[in-house]
Amino acid sequence: MTADIVAAAQELLNRTEESAQLTDTWPDLDLATAYAIQDEALRLRQERGETLIGVKLGLTSRAKQQRMGVEEPLLAWLTDAMVLPAGAPTPQLIHPRAEPELVFVLGERLAGPGVTAATALAAVSQVYGGIEIIDSRYRDYRFTLPDVVADNGSSALFGLGSVGRPPSSLDLSLEAALLEVDGQIVDTATGAAVQGHPAEALALAANSLAARGLALEPGWLVLTGGMTDAVELRPGSRVAAHFSNLGSVTISG
Repeated sequence: MTADIVAAAQELLNRTEESAQLTDTWPDLDLATAYAIQDEALRLRQERGETLIGVKLGLTSRAKQQRMGVEEPLLAWLTDAMVLPAGAPTPQLIHPRAEPELVFVLGERLAGPGVTAATALAAVSQVYGGIEIIDSRYRDYRFTLPDVVADNGSSALFGLGSVGRPPSSLDLSLEAALLEVDGQIVDTATGAAVQGHPAEALALAANSLAARGLALEPGWLVLTGGMTDAVELRPGSRVAAHFSNLGSVTISG
């Protein structure tokens, strides 16, 4: 662990307003170093008392990758401090956006390499609908892949629905989400938007972690990636995700 990695992790954690990309001053920042920064930030958060509860995938749709100018999905950590309780207002953030997600709860350990969508889905005990609140620390949400990885995938908070179903009871590629802002439907998508099937994203997470000597653990949550474009979460606004079989989730700005 180099001093530069520790300093970058501390600096990102302490940012309270949007600012320049890391790569503006660290142009040769690579993906492995970016994940080391992310891991160091997790260690610092655990020192503060946070508990690791899972992972999230980001940029799992090709369309979103193209819009954000990155080439592949990413992984980031989830802690208990990121859970937004039902009905709780969103705390002050920098420039939050919200997106609907399908969320897996693991019933058993899932370790790569070689995990397929089928073996990944077999490790899942329940599927929930959720909303992730992202909040990039970078100005105008402009970043390279190493930038956003170092920033823990722009993760801020997430809300989880109350309706859980076993994955065998659903066709997750067809599970639909309607995204609503202040009573108006603004976007729709199905689970097929997430790597063709959300289980493909789960397999990707397991295999990516295996390359770092890690695995997905029992009880962990896995946010599989935004099904639609993220929408701005303005103060006083209400964003809801209505799922075809997994109920609804609502958050307030």
